[in-house]
Amino acid sequence: MVDNTQPLTSENTMPATEIEVTSAGQVAGMELLVPTGKQGSTLPHVQDWVTAKLTARTPVKDVSKSVLVKGIKQWAVYEEKAGAKTRRTVFKIT
Repeated sequence: MVDNTQPLTSENTMPATEIEVTSAGQVAGMELLVPTGKQGSTLPHVQDWVTAKLTARTPVKDVSKSVLVKGIKQWAVYEEKAGAKTRRTVFKIT
């Protein structure tokens, strides 16, 4: 269980970097994503991005358990509706 009463410090943060990926098909019933090498913004915690989206009333869905990201040990993947399309945002957690 995580104690949410502690302020965020360098010891209990998990920096997240937004990365670009391309789909490489299916592996064991999960979608395989391959990083393209381009990195976006770095946040102190992925929850900062989620909170900003929810504050803007943009619903996001965590789909991290249904995808694999090649070469990355920890990741978070979120989907959001952008018009008629679904936009996927991938974070590498360091």
